[in-house]
Amino acid sequence: MRQRRSSRAPLLRGSGPLAKVPPAVVFLVVLVLFGLGIWLHGPLGAGLLGLLGLGVLGLLAGTWAALRPADRVLRVLVVLILFAVALSVLHR
Repeated sequence: MRQRRSSRAPLLRGSGPLAKVPPAVVFLVVLVLFGLGIWLHGPLGAGLLGLLGLGVLGLLAGTWAALRPADRVLRVLVVLILFAVALSVLHR
């Protein structure tokens, strides 16, 4: 069984495809996608929010083993809320 890291331990820089992307850029991309998804009602807005949700699901799948059960529940809840918002934007 894998040992879990302490939540107080410093994060280690990874070597994955997102390792060299600055966090501020990721934040801005997520903010723009979410904002456009809410602003552009209908299928286009729902599609942008769905795309954002799929990206979050991909990140969740990649980090699933490292998360505690409580963290998993919260992240799944966030994804479900994001897809619920996408559905509400679709039906406007």
